[in-house]
Amino acid sequence: MELPHHEDVSPGTGGLAPRAWYAGSDAAVLSLNGSWRFRLSPGAHGLDESFAAAGFDAAAWDEVVVPGHWVLQGHGAPVYTNQMYPFPVDPPRVPTQNPTGDHLRGFDLPGGWPADGDAVLRFDGVESCARVWLNGTLLGDFKGSRLPHEFAVGHLLRPEGNVLAVRVHQWSSGSYLEDQDQWWLPGIFRDVTLLHRPEGAARDFFTHASYDHEAGTGTLRVDSDVPGRVTVPELGVDVATGQSVTAPVEPWSAERPRLYDAELATAGERIPLRVGFRTVALTDGLITVNGRPLLFRGVNRHEFHPEKGRALDRATMRADVQLMKQNNINAVRTSHYPPHPAFLDLCDELGLWVIDECDLETHGFTMLGWRGNPADDDRWTPALLDRAARTVERDKNHPSVIIWSLGNECGTGRGLRAMAAWIRDRDPDRLLHYEGDPSCQDTDMYSRMYADHAEVERIGRGEDEGPEARRRLPFVLCEYGHAMGNGPGGLREYQDLFERYERLQGGFIWEWIDHGLLHPAFGYAYGGDFGEELHDGNFVCDGLCFPDRSPSPGLLDYKQVIQPVRFTYDPVSGTVSVTNLYDFADLAELAFEWTYLADGPAHPVSGPLDVPPELGPGESVELKLPDPPQAAGGAEIRLHVSAMVCEETNWTSLDHVVARADFAVTPRPPVPVATGERPRRSGYDVALGPGRFDARTGELRALADVTLTAAPRLEVWRVPTDNDDGAPWQPDTRYGPLWRKLGLDRMQHRLDGVESDADGLTVRTRVAPAARDLALRTVYRWTSDGTALRLAVAVTPEGDWEVPLPRLGIRLGLPAALGYAHWFGGGPGEAYPDTGSASCVSRWNMDVGRMQTPYVRPQENGARADVRWAELRDGFDGAGVRIVGDPEFWFSARRWSDAELDAAAHRTDLKPGPAVWVHLDHGQRGIGSQSCGPGVLSQHELHAEPAEFTFTFAMAGRGR
Repeated sequence: MELPHHEDVSPGTGGLAPRAWYAGSDAAVLSLNGSWRFRLSPGAHGLDESFAAAGFDAAAWDEVVVPGHWVLQGHGAPVYTNQMYPFPVDPPRVPTQNPTGDHLRGFDLPGGWPADGDAVLRFDGVESCARVWLNGTLLGDFKGSRLPHEFAVGHLLRPEGNVLAVRVHQWSSGSYLEDQDQWWLPGIFRDVTLLHRPEGAARDFFTHASYDHEAGTGTLRVDSDVPGRVTVPELGVDVATGQSVTAPVEPWSAERPRLYDAELATAGERIPLRVGFRTVALTDGLITVNGRPLLFRGVNRHEFHPEKGRALDRATMRADVQLMKQNNINAVRTSHYPPHPAFLDLCDELGLWVIDECDLETHGFTMLGWRGNPADDDRWTPALLDRAARTVERDKNHPSVIIWSLGNECGTGRGLRAMAAWIRDRDPDRLLHYEGDPSCQDTDMYSRMYADHAEVERIGRGEDEGPEARRRLPFVLCEYGHAMGNGPGGLREYQDLFERYERLQGGFIWEWIDHGLLHPAFGYAYGGDFGEELHDGNFVCDGLCFPDRSPSPGLLDYKQVIQPVRFTYDPVSGTVSVTNLYDFADLAELAFEWTYLADGPAHPVSGPLDVPPELGPGESVELKLPDPPQAAGGAEIRLHVSAMVCEETNWTSLDHVVARADFAVTPRPPVPVATGERPRRSGYDVALGPGRFDARTGELRALADVTLTAAPRLEVWRVPTDNDDGAPWQPDTRYGPLWRKLGLDRMQHRLDGVESDADGLTVRTRVAPAARDLALRTVYRWTSDGTALRLAVAVTPEGDWEVPLPRLGIRLGLPAALGYAHWFGGGPGEAYPDTGSASCVSRWNMDVGRMQTPYVRPQENGARADVRWAELRDGFDGAGVRIVGDPEFWFSARRWSDAELDAAAHRTDLKPGPAVWVHLDHGQRGIGSQSCGPGVLSQHELHAEPAEFTFTFAMAGRGR
């Protein structure tokens, strides 16, 4: 039986050969974006094509906006799966229930549209299969959702009354090649454009612009299907196409993205070019550009907008690139398809290294042991080669694109080998990437996902097993640091390895943005919120940015880890060392500053740090600092140093901080011990200094005039993060489910005794889960000097604790009015033992509401690290409670309990209550990235072992 067009394995019919994408020539252009008539049918079978005929009346149809997805415009619903196909796997067949959208767009040619030449109709992206008619004539059909497709239409155009008809199927044979861990979102989601093609217009051209780093010269040659001339006025170049010319130039790099304005002129068209000179090579086992090895500080990027899905406008794309640059990211892998071509223009202009990935993933075949995988089935090879060609031909003129990637998670097979051979033949001047083939037969680098730190170190040392030829290749983590929910942890340790071993050339965090779709009930929706039969929940929310593109703590942490300047401080000599970690650039575009800051009312003292602007990559300088000021009362003094942008740039504002660090100049003074006051009992109450206790239970009820809503008590439970819960396929133990099974979320507190003596109050307890013989013997010792109340906590484990603790500390409840926090310690954002790089010790203050990190799926968040003292006040300058820790502690405060946080599935489930819940933690377990990567490193675990810590409570604020 002959299959319908949407189910055959061909890439399409009737289209033109792929070619370079460009914008802005002097040829006429008509955008067909905007409002289209739309009709949705539940299936593809039995539909007639009468809507494409001349004179069809679509007045009763709905309307949708193109570019766009019909499921985000009130027609049907999105579907999210990670790897599972949301339909039976029977390639190339798809379900009968196959939502099909018919689109109609009428248009007139603008006045002055040329009568000569031809015209091309271009679709930049349609998911997943389209059939196209113009003025009743069938043009053809195509698959390859994130790839361009063009048709010759000049002979069909009319001055007025043109009708473009497009039938789009949600599912097609192409869907088997597009299983890319994202929302399935059908529709015409990229631009539709009519392009005039004058006589003698350029069709396709290939800009070759290499750089000789020894001679300091660039060589330019533009090969063109149609002969013409190439001019570069700044270089005095005027040559014929196909002719090479060499001249002294400034090279292009992601750090200094130098572009030269040029023009390709043929008999019928003038095309502006932006030329960047660079040479990509594999040199002595390393990826080099312009003779220097690269260190990728990268990120994977899906195209996503919380309201428009993959229909991104140029302003959003620019915002993405600017935000990447502002956070020290220097590279992007276009996971797992070529982006909108305008995004690559921005990478050229603003400066990012790009791994450009083909529109290809067959991940769902893993569930079948790769049986029937199209990547190893000759019937599919033409479709795979078509996708490779459309990727390379479209993007070949971008200097930012230095590596082609065959695709993602497609197993291995003959089709992939054919793609690699075609790409190497067509473009030998770039390198080739593919992660899924451990033999690395067809790649220029050894690429892995989520290898743990120990394995990465073995690879760096050349001690990895595998083919000998592979050990001679550079290593890249194409995905690591899974940024799902709270995390990722362990980034600093990865970066240390990258910088220690030359073979390790960095990696790409998974991924850029949470794919939370704006939803009236949930705030941001994820898998399952649209009634999907199969889904992967919030696994689609694993980005360094929240859906609204605000940075997560993970992005700020990554920025600090990969910052291109390193500071070290020697308090003995009073010097700071500055090291340039760029691959190419000196420090001429940065200004440096030092600041001394004390824990007290004194204002910070600042000044310039005279770093030589010519300091080159890898070079260091040691500079003497002014003596620190004397702090009142021996208060702790910190040194902050920073590097800021000091020249105009197209990616950020002046004074943007590129790199920073803070150091202890003087130690923290000892915390006074509050003792000497005698407890006073009256009935069922005990008074000790400013504290009021229940004499029967020993629980603190009030501090001066502040009545507690919950007494301080030991807490070991935290609401599991996505990384605590882990992924079922991970080899590391998944502790989130174990904690819950063990009962750490429902610990029982048995009172063993309350003892009052001349020096204070002692409360002995046993904290344990039901049905287990594990426990934490906990002794609370309260003392006071009359104005402050000191709590000393001693914890002794009982039983065989085979699991690490989530946290160890004190939890208490304060009145809701005390909702404004001040503290001296890490900030301004959250930090955990393996995520604290962005945390800077200083004085901070904010409303408790702002202390919450708005993860799409609520979970443990908001802890501030290295806190010396914290205050909860009634407003910014109101009265409240002051807490001083010895030693430093983790501090978090929120307006809902842990139980309420644990029960919440979305942000909208969290409602402020009558209390501020405060955690004062002596210890926290690290975060890791086990939602898809490795778990917590051993040095960041929190084991059940004897511990002692103290907190001193006093009143704060007005009149105190």
